[in-house]
Amino acid sequence: MVMHVNIRQETPKDYQIVEKVVESAFRNEEFSDQTEHILVSNLRKSSAFISELSIVAELDDKIVGHILVTRININDTHNSFESLALAPVSVDPNYQSRGIGGQLIIAAHNKAKALGYKSIILVGHADYYPRFGYRKLSTYNISLPFSAPDENCLAIELTKGALKKINGQVKYDDAFGRFE
Repeated sequence: MVMHVNIRQETPKDYQIVEKVVESAFRNEEFSDQTEHILVSNLRKSSAFISELSIVAELDDKIVGHILVTRININDTHNSFESLALAPVSVDPNYQSRGIGGQLIIAAHNKAKALGYKSIILVGHADYYPRFGYRKLSTYNISLPFSAPDENCLAIELTKGALKKINGQVKYDDAFGRFE
């Protein structure tokens, strides 16, 4: 059952509620360190933050979901290319499996494209994101600064061919933490 929600830009008055939604969404996730709510808070204070790409889903004036998409770069030895990272998308556990996460992803794609961004990179569930057009990052000449299973490293071209001639390694903002 798809539940239609109001999608809007997050505002500072939403921050505490959003962090609670994010924390509860990841509380029982097997492949999570349960600090995604802290990541969201840190990213909001970083130069990677794009307020228009911090989006909430509301149902009856209650925030039930959130998505955050922030700036990253893809660097090779001579050039740096701007892209985006999707991290995280969160839905209150009481509202999961109702299409809310998908609505947030589509809204974020549309807004990012309208703002002139051409691609998004993420690390996430291999069986979820391909339905939105994500492909394995390994199909491009792009790597991450850490090890992760190939099937979980994904990218989408918001503009056709945007990643075709780009190669290099993703550079995340320091707010993501250090990768060893």
